[in-house]
Amino acid sequence: MKDELWNHRPETGWTVGADLTGYAVEAADGRIGKVDRHSADTDGAHLVVDTGPWIFGHQVLLPAGTVTGIDHEARTVHVGRTKDEIKAAPEYVHLTAVLSPDYVRTLGAYYRPLI
Repeated sequence: MKDELWNHRPETGWTVGADLTGYAVEAADGRIGKVDRHSADTDGAHLVVDTGPWIFGHQVLLPAGTVTGIDHEARTVHVGRTKDEIKAAPEYVHLTAVLSPDYVRTLGAYYRPLI
C-alpha cells in the first residue's frame, strides 16, 4: 500500500515523469519559494524548496502528499499548508542525497496529522 504522505496524488495534476524543478511554490497563504529539487520516488516523493528571502538561506522539504495542485502551464505547485506550518516543520539539512530514516519519520509525524 502506498503511503499517502510520500506519494504524488493524481488529482493534483501530477503526471508521471514531470520534473517540477524550478516551479514556484505557493502555500495556502502566499508564495514560499521555488522547487530546487524534486523526487518522484514511490513512497519517498518530495520537493526541496529554496525559500530565498522568505527564510533567508533556508530550504524546506515538503512531502509530495502536501501538494494540492500543480499548474504546469504557470509552472506553479500549490501546497495545502500555511507559511507558519512550513516554517515550523523540522529543519531540513541537506548532507547527502539519501534522506535519513529518522528525519523521514520526524517529518512524517509532523505533516501526517495535517493531511
